[in-house]
Amino acid sequence: MSRQMANAASTTQDLDNKYMLGDEIGKGAYGRVYKGLDLENGDFVAIKQVSLENIAQEDLNVIMQEIDLLKNLNHKNIVKYVENGSLANIVKPNKFGPFPESLVAVYISQVLEGLVYLHEQGVIHRDIKGANILTTKEGLVKLADFGVATKLTEADVNTHSVVGTPYWMAPEVIEMSGVCAASDIWSVGCTVIELLTCVPPYYDLQPMPALFRIVQDDHPPIPDSLSPAITDFLRQCFKKDAR
Repeated sequence: MSRQMANAASTTQDLDNKYMLGDEIGKGAYGRVYKGLDLENGDFVAIKQVSLENIAQEDLNVIMQEIDLLKNLNHKNIVKYVENGSLANIVKPNKFGPFPESLVAVYISQVLEGLVYLHEQGVIHRDIKGANILTTKEGLVKLADFGVATKLTEADVNTHSVVGTPYWMAPEVIEMSGVCAASDIWSVGCTVIELLTCVPPYYDLQPMPALFRIVQDDHPPIPDSLSPAITDFLRQCFKKDAR
């Protein structure tokens, strides 16, 4: 069984004896993720390559935290092997386009299973979005990119840092009032809208105005065309008084 990630800070040539690098499949918070082939056992893996050139010690500490998190996580909906690509890539208009509600439900139920596991381990992902949800050819989805994940105990101390991606970001993260497990659920709601419409809420706005609206609005705009069940699910994700 391969490791969850081979985190490489070396050049591509240095990887050749153990891994063969393939196509880039994503960009993490501190590096790029490639398809990789383990030359010892034939396993396909996800290889995150990080350049340490001119990197600050604080950033290096974050990278080491990601490695420590990943090596202790083991769940079917947490990425271990290289997958087919992200949901964000599949839902692009020039690919499959927006998903029907039934398919979104299949994918998001698995995302929630992965989040339940993470939260039980005391880990908040903090960057849930379509680009960080990878798929297998069998239809299994897996959470990826733990570059900004944090332990719940550390989150209580480290509340004055804004991390994540603007359009999927929960209001308490923007206001730096304390990240919590519910922050991931807000991002799940934004991801549902992303999969149903190809873009997350407020995507027509620049990042700064979008952040303002996320904080000020009662909840992000919910498309009128959605079923009552999905609409109710999104309203539950976007509850502000539960945070």
